[in-house]
Amino acid sequence: MSAFTKLKELVAATEADATAFYEKGNKAAGTRLRKAFQEIKVLAQEGRNEVTAKKAVK
Repeated sequence: MSAFTKLKELVAATEADATAFYEKGNKAAGTRLRKAFQEIKVLAQEGRNEVTAKKAVK
């Protein structure tokens, strides 16, 4: 469940950058947002792997 928790925290932390980019047009926030999306992708894959491993144990 650690990947899920990290994913939730990352999404919450990225909300300000998303607002700054989409509503205010802040290009630097867009760069940070793209980086966060990449990290979200990695964490989502880790979460998939955790679920698969837990299913295999049972």
